[in-house]
Amino acid sequence: MLTIQQAFEHALQHHQSGRLAEAEALYRQILATQPDYSPALHYLGVIAFQSARHDFAVELISRALVLDPNNHAARFNLAEIYRTTGRLDEAVGAYRRAMRLKPDDPLAHFGLGNVLRKQGRLDEAVLAYRRALQLNPQHLEARLNLGNALKAQGRWDDAVEAYRSVLELKPDCAEACNNLGVARAGQGRLQDAVAAYRRALELKPDDADAHNNLGAALKEKGEFEDAIAALRRAVELKPGHVEAHSNLGAALIERGQFAEAMAACRQALELNPEHSDVKFNYSTLLLLRGDFEQGWPFHESRWNALHPPRNFSQPRWDGGSVDGKRVLVHAEQGLGDSIHFIRYAKLIAERGGKVVVECPRSLVDLFRSAQGVSEVVATGDPLPPFDLHVPMLSQAFVFKTTSQTIPGEVPYLFAEPARREAWRQRLGADKSPLRVGLAWVGNPLSLALRKRHLAFEMLLPLLKLHGVEFFSLQIGPGAEQLQRCSAAPAIVDHTAHIHNFADTAAFMAELDLIISVDTAVAHLAGALARPVWTLLPFSPDWRWGLEREDTPWYPTMRLFRQPALGDWAAVIQRVAEELSRAVATGSIGSKQAPC
Repeated sequence: MLTIQQAFEHALQHHQSGRLAEAEALYRQILATQPDYSPALHYLGVIAFQSARHDFAVELISRALVLDPNNHAARFNLAEIYRTTGRLDEAVGAYRRAMRLKPDDPLAHFGLGNVLRKQGRLDEAVLAYRRALQLNPQHLEARLNLGNALKAQGRWDDAVEAYRSVLELKPDCAEACNNLGVARAGQGRLQDAVAAYRRALELKPDDADAHNNLGAALKEKGEFEDAIAALRRAVELKPGHVEAHSNLGAALIERGQFAEAMAACRQALELNPEHSDVKFNYSTLLLLRGDFEQGWPFHESRWNALHPPRNFSQPRWDGGSVDGKRVLVHAEQGLGDSIHFIRYAKLIAERGGKVVVECPRSLVDLFRSAQGVSEVVATGDPLPPFDLHVPMLSQAFVFKTTSQTIPGEVPYLFAEPARREAWRQRLGADKSPLRVGLAWVGNPLSLALRKRHLAFEMLLPLLKLHGVEFFSLQIGPGAEQLQRCSAAPAIVDHTAHIHNFADTAAFMAELDLIISVDTAVAHLAGALARPVWTLLPFSPDWRWGLEREDTPWYPTMRLFRQPALGDWAAVIQRVAEELSRAVATGSIGSKQAPC
C-alpha cells in the first residue's frame, strides 16, 4: 500500500504529464485520508484553475496556505489565479507576499509587473519588469512587456531600446517588430516605423494590427494609396477592427474619397459607438459637408481623441444663463483655431456674460481688441476668478451654430492704432499699386498639417509679377527658406519687427492683400476683414467645405483649392492670373471693412 507521500508523487507525475483526471483522483484520495495535507490541496487547486473552476481553485489554495503559510509556489499560483480572473488588487498583494518568501523569483516580479500595467500603474510596472530582467536577463516576455509599459507612458526612446533587446534575443518576434514600429512612430521616425511594420508582416502576414499600424504610418507620411491598401487589408483580415476602419476613413478623407470615408466611419461607429477617434473622424466629415447640427456633438469627442479635457471646479457652460457671470473661454488646438473662434466672445457678452479669455501669450495683446472680451490672460499664468468655463471650439456646439447662423460679421479683431502707425512709418508713403503679404508654412511640428504647407520656391511665379510689392508674413519655421532662395530680394522681410499677433495685425492693416496657406495668418486676415486669398490642399480642413470659393466664416476671404492631391502648381498659377488681373484693374475684388 502506498504511503501518502508516494501517492502524492504519483499524482504529481500524472499532473505534470497532463493527465489531469488521474491526478485529481489521486489528490482527492489523499485528502479523503488526510484532509489537512496541504500539497494535495494546493495542486488540486491548480487543477481546478486549469479547468476554469476559479472560485474552487482559490478556496483550495487558500486552505493550503492556512496550513503552510510559507509555501511560495502556492502563493505564486494564487496570485496567478487572481491576475487571470481580474482580481487585480488581490493579485498585487499575493505576488508581494510570494516575493517576500522568495525575493529572487523573476516570475513573481514579472507577474506583478503585468498586473500593475493592467492597473495603469506604469512606473511601478516598469520597476517590476526591470527587476525580473535583473534576475533573468533572458526572460523574453519581460523584455517585451517592459517595452509595452514604456510605450504606454510615451517613453519612446526607452521603449525602442526594450523592443530592440527583444529582437536581439528573438529576431523573428513579430510582436516586437510591430510594437517597435509604434515606438518609432511615437518618436516621429515614420520611415523607421514603416520598416518595422513591414518586417512584422514578413514574419506574420495576416496580422491585422500590423497592417493597421502600417496604414496609419503611411497616411501620416502622405502615402495615401499605400495606406488605404494596408488598411483595407486590415479590415479584410479582421472585420471588427475598429481602429482600422477609423484609420481607413481618415486616409480616404485625405484622398478626397469622402463617400467611402463616410462609409468606413459609419462601419467603425457600428462596431463601437463610443470610440473617440472614430467619432472625431466622423465629425470632421459631417462638418466638412456643412452638417453642423450632427457634426458639433460628435466634434466634442476631440477631448479624448486629441487631448484630455481641462478640469475645473467651476461647471462647464452648457448654454444656460450667463447674465452677470464671468465665463472663462480657454484656447485649445492651434493659434488659427483660437483666432477663428474668439468671434463667439461677442455673443456671450450680448447675453450678459463677462468674457475672460485664456490663450497663448502671442495672442494676448490681439485678443484684448476682440469684441466682447473683458479680460485676457496668457496660458500658464494664474487665472482670475470665473463662474463658468467653455473650451474655445465648443462655443459653436453651445450656440448650436448652423451653416445659416455662422457669426460671420467682420472685423471682430482690430489693429491697435499706435502699432499700425508704426508700420505705416516703417513701410513709407510710396507704394506699388498692390502691397501683398505672403505666408507659406504653418505649424511644421504637426504631421497632419504639413499637407497645407508649400515651399517658398512654389511662390516664385508670383514674385515675377510687376506692380506688386511682396512682404513676408512668415514667422519661425519656414522663414529660413527666404535665405536659401535666390529670389528672396523680391520679397521684403520686416518680420524682425513682429513680436506677437498684435504686431502682425497692425502690419496687415497696411497691406492690400494677404495670400496665405491655411494657417493662423489667414484666419487673422479674415478676422480683421482684410482681403485674403487662402490656398487650400485637396482635402481641406472642415471649415472650408468642399466646393465654395468663398466662406461664410470670413466674408473678405477667397479660397483657392488644389484641383488634385498635392497640386500646388495649379493653385499658384491661378493665383498669379488673379493677381495680374487685380494689378490691371486696381481692384482685389473682395469686400473689405475698415480695421
